[in-house]
Amino acid sequence: MKRRKFLGNLSAVTGGASLLTGLSGHAKVLKQTPVKKEKELTEIRVTAPSVVGLNEPFWLGIRLLTEPFYTGWVPIWQRSRATVNGPFNQSARGIRYMENVLPSWNNKVRIEGDEGFEGASTYSFKEGSGPYEGDRRPVRQLEGFRFTEPGVKYVRITDPVTGITGVSNAIYVEEGKPEERLFWGNLHCHSIFGDGIRLPEEIYAFARDESFLDIFALTDHTEAITNGQWTYFREVTNDFNQPGRFVTFVGGEWTSPKLGHRNFIYPGNDGPILRCTDPQQDDLAKIYAIARKTGALIIANHTASFGHTTNWDNGHDPEVERLVEVYSIGGINEMMYGMGNLSKSRSKDQEVAGSHAVDGLKRGFRLGMIGSGDDHDGRPGDALHHLQEKPESYQFLRGPGLMGVWAEELTRESVFKALWNRRVFGTTNNRTFLKFTINGQPMGSEFKTSSSLSIRVEVAGNLEIQHIDLIKEGKSVQSAEPGTLHTTWNTEGAPPDQPTWYYVRVSLAEEHIAWSSPIWISP
Repeated sequence: MKRRKFLGNLSAVTGGASLLTGLSGHAKVLKQTPVKKEKELTEIRVTAPSVVGLNEPFWLGIRLLTEPFYTGWVPIWQRSRATVNGPFNQSARGIRYMENVLPSWNNKVRIEGDEGFEGASTYSFKEGSGPYEGDRRPVRQLEGFRFTEPGVKYVRITDPVTGITGVSNAIYVEEGKPEERLFWGNLHCHSIFGDGIRLPEEIYAFARDESFLDIFALTDHTEAITNGQWTYFREVTNDFNQPGRFVTFVGGEWTSPKLGHRNFIYPGNDGPILRCTDPQQDDLAKIYAIARKTGALIIANHTASFGHTTNWDNGHDPEVERLVEVYSIGGINEMMYGMGNLSKSRSKDQEVAGSHAVDGLKRGFRLGMIGSGDDHDGRPGDALHHLQEKPESYQFLRGPGLMGVWAEELTRESVFKALWNRRVFGTTNNRTFLKFTINGQPMGSEFKTSSSLSIRVEVAGNLEIQHIDLIKEGKSVQSAEPGTLHTTWNTEGAPPDQPTWYYVRVSLAEEHIAWSSPIWISP
């Protein structure tokens, strides 16, 4: 049976991506009891491409949400609704599958946009279906919209009965054909084969069809994966790769209790499985050597949290270890809480001094910064771990992170090149448009100059931009407080007299944050 047909028969994947709760405080844990009352619309989430050309058709992703709830399960031959909690799809952690999309909704919404918006002005959810055949949930990806005026634009979708309105992420409309575009992805997620829930097909489909991600990699703990399963993982990954729509990467998580966790991402259809339990792959030098031979990219994960931290003294290969996970469900790994970090990691007491991203940068490591999910609940891009009843430690988790990628086109080759060149940034799962240049050189760059520094930061989002910090060698040296939804900040820096590096941290309303990759400058 074809995998996609199998997936359609197996279950309807549920959920979505976009804004989550802030970083502080803990959401109310949901008890594992069924909710009998009829579910009500609480939120409309709208996703759109971040960069489009003038008059270029684009899509809108729409999801109508309710209060999250646990789903039940029925035998596969009886399934007629979204469910995944069968007796053979359970997590060793006790995680149960949660849903936050209405089970069904047949009303009509209004669709409006800023100046120059063209396309359907209404949509009835009586039409069409969700991602799966017979799926009545209000999850849609609608086509045929465009803007005839350039600038930063937004689309609003409203339920006329309740007045609830969802606002899209910022859409940057360029006058000509964009030379590069901003794509969104997640390179850290787990399945039932590791210590999460759901099958790989379900997880890839959720990322594409409900979170509306552009880029995704399923990176299970490879020590738990057999060689046969690794073949299956690669096949599923390659089946879902669709240039121009959805880019997937073959990869996994090398999970060493002593040396930290590293994701490995391959540029093509194949690559060897890496396990810390294999004597040929049990230290960093060995996996770096394999990465060099195969062209793989290495990413340092949750470096200062989760009890699986990174000791930068243990090793680093600048050729292949080019990215660091600055944020995931474990919290912020930028720097120590109280030393500029805006929020605790998983909890303040679990942070390990010297293991943060900035500590690696201070050692001279040239690491781009990304946000990731580290999702275990089968919902890449819209994880709800912090609402789970079990395990109790999940109450301290945060919302998932997200990775912004500046690439020429949505293909494996172009996206991998952007990852390799550190043309990336991380967010707390808010699709914040972020550009950062110094003397015209973009984030991730290395260059030499004896001139003054011309620094430019462009930010646009659907939340108020409260604070922008220009960070030099781990310390904020300049800042701005725009108080708007989009801004361009131009400032200057002194000519460098020694090698140095800068990055930008953007603080938004609702405690959301975005971090650029650094720019390295030598005199």
